[in-house]
Amino acid sequence: MSTAEENNLSAAEDASDSIEIPIADILKAIWQRRRWLAKIIGLGAVAAIAIALLIPKKYTATAQLMPPDQQTLSSTSLLSALSGAGPAASLAAGGLMSTRSPGGTFIGIMSSQTAQDDIIDRFDLRRVYHCKYYIDARKILTINTTIDEDKKSGIISISVTDRDPKRARDIAEAYVEELDKLVNSLSTSSARREREFLEQRIKSLKNELDASSVELSQFSSRNATLDIQKQGEATVEAAGKLQGELITAQSDLSGLKAMYTEDNIRVRQVQAQVNVLQSQLQKMGGEGEGVDSGDIKVGQLMPSIRKLPLLGVTYADLYSRVVMRESLYETLTKQYELARVEEAKEIPPIKVLDEPQVPERKSSPHRSIIVLLGVLISAFAGIVWIVAIELWKISHQPPVAKAV
Repeated sequence: MSTAEENNLSAAEDASDSIEIPIADILKAIWQRRRWLAKIIGLGAVAAIAIALLIPKKYTATAQLMPPDQQTLSSTSLLSALSGAGPAASLAAGGLMSTRSPGGTFIGIMSSQTAQDDIIDRFDLRRVYHCKYYIDARKILTINTTIDEDKKSGIISISVTDRDPKRARDIAEAYVEELDKLVNSLSTSSARREREFLEQRIKSLKNELDASSVELSQFSSRNATLDIQKQGEATVEAAGKLQGELITAQSDLSGLKAMYTEDNIRVRQVQAQVNVLQSQLQKMGGEGEGVDSGDIKVGQLMPSIRKLPLLGVTYADLYSRVVMRESLYETLTKQYELARVEEAKEIPPIKVLDEPQVPERKSSPHRSIIVLLGVLISAFAGIVWIVAIELWKISHQPPVAKAV
């Protein structure tokens, strides 16, 4: 390297080392360009105002729930239900199995995919959020929803933000309703299992009871049977009376025949009476009828004595089925009501401390803050630009030669 090049290099190094930031000059430059800076700040303020006006208003509705009872919640075995398959499996993904507080369980249920999908379908949020898929709608709903638990009091707060104040209120209410529905549907307590079993058994028993009642009524209608025991007693009693009347009439007829001929009017009258009584006894006794014959004949008001034993067996069997099933149905119905009461005791009630109301004021955007930030950012950008220009000018000034 030549001596001239070394001198130039050392001069450049001395010049770079001698560059200093003149604060006074920079402040002077800022003051000289204060009008330009004011325009930049004004433009930033106008842009910030425009942005603040373009951002739509949003409203927040809040509901508060009382903390659930730890002992009541544990008795419902909700956590074991949430670990199962089906819709409950999605609830476990929210960290429900890792929490020990009942409030955390409630928060996990409301944040579950099952609850969110029901709310999305109820309010058609895919159309509201301009989403095609449920997963995108769930993300936006999660962003617009805040569910917190106060660590000291245990009170759960549900805050929903939406452009429509009424819809924000309705969605907050829907979260409470979904929580109540899922807690009831996921309960696996013994009282619930007993209630479900009794409910199914009562339904099947009701169908059997109806079928037995119809079968008994059809049998009674075909055979003119209302109460076999009473009908049998009445039939035998009536047959006895007819038998006595027949014997009396036959005695009278024998006496009259001894005195008169068969063409006598009195003899013919008594003979007709005897014939009628014999015919009635034959009908009541079932003379000429087969034991296994079918329904009673047309015009016959009651079954014959010959058929009463057979009809009594069938009637007693059908009647005993109806009575037994009626008694069982009544007993199971009482047990079912008791099981419902026990289930209601074991399921934790959802206690709403504050109902969500339609918000009167918007929660966002904060237009004054946006305008203030726009002014500060534009002012900072303008000052940085002025300082950068001044530093560039200083760095590109020719170095001042030093006296030897």
